Amino acid sequence: MTDTVQDAGFSASVDRAVEVLAGRRVAVLTGAGVSTDSGIPDYRGKGAPTRTPMTAQQFLASAEARRRYWVGSHLGWKVFAAAEPNGGHRALAALEAAGVANGVVTQNVDGLHVRAGSGRVVELHGTMRRVGCLHCGQVFDRRDLAERVEADNPWITLPENVELGPDGDVTPASADGFVVPVCSVCGGTLKPDVVFFGEYIPVERFREAEQLVHTSNALVVAGSSLVVNSGIRLVERARRKRLPVVIVNRGETRADQRASVKIDGSTTEVLQAFAERLPGLL
Repeated sequence: MTDTVQDAGFSASVDRAVEVLAGRRVAVLTGAGVSTDSGIPDYRGKGAPTRTPMTAQQFLASAEARRRYWVGSHLGWKVFAAAEPNGGHRALAALEAAGVANGVVTQNVDGLHVRAGSGRVVELHGTMRRVGCLHCGQVFDRRDLAERVEADNPWITLPENVELGPDGDVTPASADGFVVPVCSVCGGTLKPDVVFFGEYIPVERFREAEQLVHTSNALVVAGSSLVVNSGIRLVERARRKRLPVVIVNRGETRADQRASVKIDGSTTEVLQAFAERLPGLL
């Protein structure tokens, strides 16, 4: 297939999606693909790093596992925190401001939707911006904690050509000698406010996501392959309400056959097109 034919097919898919979404209040579900243009890699996309996430059970059961996690998490945080919202994030904020987007449900923990200006954001898997104590419940800003980590571990440096994981971590060469941060209130175990592999999404948080879909007239899925069950469940909620579902993703997703329109392409490009065209069709 020539580039011209591919471009024509892409444009036709965008046109069809705009027709389907015109005049509707749209719920948006985003995954890692939305943040790749900000330099944060996708778990499952082409070129994604091969990695095995640490489970909650491993983190809780082993002091050595926590040490390895925290050194990798801190090294990655320095890169992760420097990432900036891209055109796709900004387009969604603009769509919400224009009354088109009802809000964003995201599987990402990078906080870029909030930084881009989106007001109603349900962070399904939590956020790396906060760290909580598992004993007393105290919550800390990750930036403040990072300063403590560097004060306790002045030797730690970010390696060159680091391979950043989607959760803002790297695989450390060694964790020897690393001082693990503890709660400054009670001395308890600290854990980032994210849903680890093997953990459940808090019930109230998922209900909030369901409510956002329930009060919308359409669902756009952007940058998610829908491998994680929470995403596919929201698509099923939309289908039960007979809402049109538009999927924008590079590559296949678990719900392609259930979509009203599937666009295989750049989420940034498509979301920017939506932001330019949909507000005038309300």
